Amino acid sequence: MTLAVGLIGAGMIGTEHATTIARRVSGAAVAGVFDVDTRRARAIAEATGAALFDFAGALVASDDIDAVVLATPGRYHAADVLACIDAGKPVMCEKPLAADVDDCVAVVEAEAKAGRRLVQVGFMRRFDPGYVEVKAAVSAGNIGQPLVLHNIHRNPAPPPSFSNEMMMTEAMIHEFDVSRWLLDDEVAAVRVLAPRPTPRAREGLLDPQVAILEMASGALADIEMFVTCTYGYDVRCEVVGSEGAVGLESSGATTLRLGGSRAQPIATGWKERFGEAYRLELQAWVDGALSGTATGPTAWDGYAATVIAARAVDAQRSGERTTVDLVDRPALYRPRT
Repeated sequence: MTLAVGLIGAGMIGTEHATTIARRVSGAAVAGVFDVDTRRARAIAEATGAALFDFAGALVASDDIDAVVLATPGRYHAADVLACIDAGKPVMCEKPLAADVDDCVAVVEAEAKAGRRLVQVGFMRRFDPGYVEVKAAVSAGNIGQPLVLHNIHRNPAPPPSFSNEMMMTEAMIHEFDVSRWLLDDEVAAVRVLAPRPTPRAREGLLDPQVAILEMASGALADIEMFVTCTYGYDVRCEVVGSEGAVGLESSGATTLRLGGSRAQPIATGWKERFGEAYRLELQAWVDGALSGTATGPTAWDGYAATVIAARAVDAQRSGERTTVDLVDRPALYRPRT
């Protein structure tokens, strides 16, 4: 069976997903596409042989669509995810699950009421081979009890519209999720600190920023977010435990030692660094949709990350430690015993 995928959102990430599904993912084909920008949607439709839809609701409801990839801005996610749940169709929703915490709760409640996992949230770092190795080492107890997680997330330059709040809601949200995942723990409180900004930062942008997450277990996770670092796309982490440490460098590239120097290439953008993670994410989603056994990041994970981001924005504005409170986790998202 081939999964007929409908794509909502034909921007940069939507185009990337469509190309990946068409060329590098087995068991699926792009069968439909919608975007308010019909020019972009038509370009994807012509490249993949997909049908062009006039609005998102028609795509979700179509009998010719088995599952949906949602790649629109976060403020539009909740309505389309809820429509997919109502239609009983698997949906791979790019992060965030929704821009508003209450909308995330509505999605979690709707899926829990449906009684089966239909939503996968696009936290692709969980599929990156390097992060997977770090997770395996921590879960196996190789480093003892996890004590501190260090995260670094640096971009060469931000888009013109990038704001201080987007540091949390659009960028650092990846680290909020990966910290929960690597440590298998919830965030209890968050603080945000800002040193003097880099001279290259746009006026009014606090860059870099550092978030400190207090985990429910007592472990700590820190996140350095620097969106105007200029030298490359540099994402890495290290988990320090009671018996050792395990770290992830910015890439899996080889290191050259020559002429008294040590050099390693650094990715210049997200596609170069995480292209394979996106492919693995989509392949896992397709496999889960075909088998009826979704395994990727859940709607609960999307909800939790959005709550942390919202509280981090509060902490950024107030300069105070801010607690992170979650609703009761529905049974659908609890580990099976």
